[in-house]
Amino acid sequence: MAVTGAELVGQTLKRLGVDTFFYLMGAPMLQAEKACLNLGIRGIDVRHEQAAAMMAHAYARLRNTPGVCMACSGPGALNLGTGLANALVDCAPVVALGGSSPVREYGIGAFQEFDQLSAMKPLTKWAERVYETRRIPEFIAAAFRTALSGKPGPVYLDLPGDVLFASVEEADVVWPAPLGERPRPAADPAQVAQAIAMLEAAERPVVISGSGVLWSDASAAMTEWVERTGMPFYTTPQGRGVVPEDHRCAFPNARSTALREADLVLVLGTRLNYVFGHGRPPRFSADAKIIRIDIDPGELAATPQVSLGLCADVRVALGQLLEAAGPLGGNRYTAWMERLAGIDAAKAPAAEAALATDQMPIHPLRLCKEVRDFLPRDAILCVDGQEILNYGRQTIPTHVAGHRLNSGPFGIMGVGLPFGLGAKAAKPDKTVLVLHGDGSFGLNGLELDTAARHGLPVITVISLNGGWTGDPKREKPGRELGYTRFDEMAKALGCHGEYVERPEEIRPALERAAQAVAEGRPALVNVVTDWAARAQTVRFSASST
Repeated sequence: MAVTGAELVGQTLKRLGVDTFFYLMGAPMLQAEKACLNLGIRGIDVRHEQAAAMMAHAYARLRNTPGVCMACSGPGALNLGTGLANALVDCAPVVALGGSSPVREYGIGAFQEFDQLSAMKPLTKWAERVYETRRIPEFIAAAFRTALSGKPGPVYLDLPGDVLFASVEEADVVWPAPLGERPRPAADPAQVAQAIAMLEAAERPVVISGSGVLWSDASAAMTEWVERTGMPFYTTPQGRGVVPEDHRCAFPNARSTALREADLVLVLGTRLNYVFGHGRPPRFSADAKIIRIDIDPGELAATPQVSLGLCADVRVALGQLLEAAGPLGGNRYTAWMERLAGIDAAKAPAAEAALATDQMPIHPLRLCKEVRDFLPRDAILCVDGQEILNYGRQTIPTHVAGHRLNSGPFGIMGVGLPFGLGAKAAKPDKTVLVLHGDGSFGLNGLELDTAARHGLPVITVISLNGGWTGDPKREKPGRELGYTRFDEMAKALGCHGEYVERPEEIRPALERAAQAVAEGRPALVNVVTDWAARAQTVRFSASST
């Protein structure tokens, strides 16, 4: 029986358990996309390919499985690039399938001919092209394995038109073996014993964690570790929720003190990049010992100040540490915990008072307070922008692993609404709220149309400060955008829209938005905020001001 390359794409994705893909229609991928739809795979078509990659990224984070996106040849495939670059820096397993010009016309000026493979290689963990139709399943399976193995990341597979359109006998198809469980390497037992000895000798330890805890499904193990040892913990913005942020070992208002005074830092599945001051003074003590657990040996090698590096899956390594951690229980770090608890409690009233401000125009902190108080405990929050991103980071907690998404270490803007839609597609039973700056919303705001067409009822809240960043003097070039009525745009696209100018109006507007979502309609709340409000943020380098 003959089967086309396009049909093989659909059959392979179905065999691999894919139930959703994100795409923008176009040749030569049309028949492959149709084959997927015919097999019952949900296709969510977007308004820009960049958003398709971002939605796949969010879907991957919420499901802990590769998210799939597709695009046509030439500019369509190239438009995936920004989202794939973000996934690469964020270590998210995204599988991108791009159509391309026919192999038989390479080098003679085919329609949309472009060296997509070369363009994608620096943006992905792995990029390849299929030249034989019968090998399409083999290459797609290799893409999935590569996206998930070791440190996760995006991959790209180039599918020339003539390879997709050709037919082969099904008996000649190279069907791969099932994917099976992803490899989970264990730590060297001698290094585990060394780590326990270092922890026993410490008086002021802290745990810092990142997305590696999510990808290794180690939230329960980390929670058990924190509860067993009584070690304070802090996470990257992307890794929040792995332990509920109202846990007794969480001291958010004492973060700077905890990192600066710690004599030992246990780093779980995250880079020591600018978020943590590169693990160097003044963010950390020069005398602090650093134990780092990461699945990627290259990450361990890139951090010279690490005292002990364990190359292992975080969940497996934490299990080994827990098994060996008998002496670490009890009240070993009580004095340290009490110091941080005192600092945290002393700062809390002033922080809460700042959130409760009734100033006009609305301060972004008040907007964050209303969002915080409105959200269910298990809500998924996506934050995107400049000032609102930083204010939200400071004020809105996350209590469930994987339920916090933001721009990440690449500092990309425009991810908010696509992330929200990808998250809603992955977990339709959860409340999804996107907290957007007005500048960042403009990059992919038309995806509200995607939300309405595909029944993805998310709540989008915009901090409308009239431009890019807070600017007390309003003198930055290109800063001014005006006060766009995004709420009217939302209504025109079939969504619920609200416009808010007073702080006491925020909560009722959020409640009405929630009612619209309960009825299956996406909702947007457009909140006018103070253009002069400027959030403090982490320094990006020692020379930053």
